[in-house]
Amino acid sequence: MPKVLISDKLSEQAVEIFRARGIDTDFRPGLPAEELLSVIGEYDGLAVRSATKVTAEVLARASNLKVVGRAGIGVDNVDTKAATEHGVVVMNTPFGNAVTTAEHAIAMMFALARQIPQADTSTQAGKWEKSKFMGVELTGKTLGLVGCGNIGSIVADRARGLRMRVLAYDPYLSEQRAIELGVRKVDLEELFAEADIITLHTPLTDSTRGIINAEALATMKKGVRIVNCARGGLVVEEDLRAALDSGHVAGAAFDVFVTEPATENVLFGHPNVVCTPHLGAATSEAQEKVALQIAEQMSDYLLTGAVSNAINVPSVTAEEAPILRPYMRLAELMGSFCGQLTRSAIRSIQIELEGHAAELNADPIKAAAITGVLRSQVDSVNMVNAPTMAHQRGIDISVTRHDREPDYQTLLRVTVTTGTRTREVVGTLIGGDKPRLVGVQGIGVEADFAPRMLYVRNYDKPGFIGALGSMLGEAGVNIATFHLGRRESGGEAIALVEVDQRVDDAVLASVKALPQVVRVDSLSF
Repeated sequence: MPKVLISDKLSEQAVEIFRARGIDTDFRPGLPAEELLSVIGEYDGLAVRSATKVTAEVLARASNLKVVGRAGIGVDNVDTKAATEHGVVVMNTPFGNAVTTAEHAIAMMFALARQIPQADTSTQAGKWEKSKFMGVELTGKTLGLVGCGNIGSIVADRARGLRMRVLAYDPYLSEQRAIELGVRKVDLEELFAEADIITLHTPLTDSTRGIINAEALATMKKGVRIVNCARGGLVVEEDLRAALDSGHVAGAAFDVFVTEPATENVLFGHPNVVCTPHLGAATSEAQEKVALQIAEQMSDYLLTGAVSNAINVPSVTAEEAPILRPYMRLAELMGSFCGQLTRSAIRSIQIELEGHAAELNADPIKAAAITGVLRSQVDSVNMVNAPTMAHQRGIDISVTRHDREPDYQTLLRVTVTTGTRTREVVGTLIGGDKPRLVGVQGIGVEADFAPRMLYVRNYDKPGFIGALGSMLGEAGVNIATFHLGRRESGGEAIALVEVDQRVDDAVLASVKALPQVVRVDSLSF
């Protein structure tokens, strides 16, 4: 039974989902960091919000951990790089709080435009400073969206309802999608120059950190207003304060800060600044939604292998998982076959799909094949970290789909290239789920992936089979099955021999010494 730890405050219904799915669940919100380090090794899954810091140290202690689930969109508190290196899937819930966060950004725009918090404080203090709080209309103003994904697109929709003109900067926004949203796609410089209000909806990455700084602020029109409900660190807070003090920026509304909890900040106290304590996703509806979503996603992964909304591994739907599982197993076995025969640095791995396989989600199949290839060369490799490990080693990965009709209903081909040679294996599924090897180095040969096998390259000469059988028999090694293939009579041939006992190095050396043998390897699956 998988075991999950919930270390932050989540809805009780999330706990009920885990337990109803048959997952042993410990609900320990507010767990101290030092205690998390001492217990994390017991768990297969860890569910968090933003309080728990899933650091490299935590992941190094998490010997059984398979998945970290973040109930929310941001994963700043999870060391995703370290998680990937340790083979841990990181999931989030990017859609659960999108509406809530977008609505908060719109609310902050209104509060900023009409100085509502300041006017409220003044009025409740018994003052009646009607002329002091002269606001601006949003209608007719130009809104600049930095980021137009799930949340940004909702903000765009609401802004258009307010009769605002909307510009969007997002490298991943297609022209067609921009047209559908009714926004104009622009570069960042144009957005800064034209926008009356700028609102941020982008993750914090190396390329977006400090995207609004003194240099950027100087290019904006005088009187611009800036809203940040995305991530602290997107704006250089000291630079913004200077621009507010000079009057170049008319106002700012911030829900997120570089340091949180933000008990003090350079922006605090400015009369034209509105601040909230990271409330973007803080509605009862959103909290419930993301908690239930992450519980379902983690349960699906731990119980069926389905991957949803993962940050560091290809997604596999619950419907795809049972279909893909035998293909992923076949790809991993084929990769392992190549990997065990490879003795030098790998330059490339090519995965080809034909027949039914060509119609499937190729990413999990690719990851499985890479895992198999690297497993004989790298410790602790799995489908999560295999692509990263391949990239770190400079291995080129390619996937090709063929629409030609194969000899089998479904076919996979894995080709591994080193500096000196290319090795190719071909496999299929028998009965829909049984992996079968059907080709090696262009030679047709049908064999199961047995727990113990000998791979022998030899020349097709009389007496070879008898000599090999006699030698193994004398060594006390029983032959379970024997599969042969050759290019042509008397030419290069391959023997795949399933054996019941481990073949030691001395016996392998004796087989290698047979006059017809070019190469012999002991394989295990």
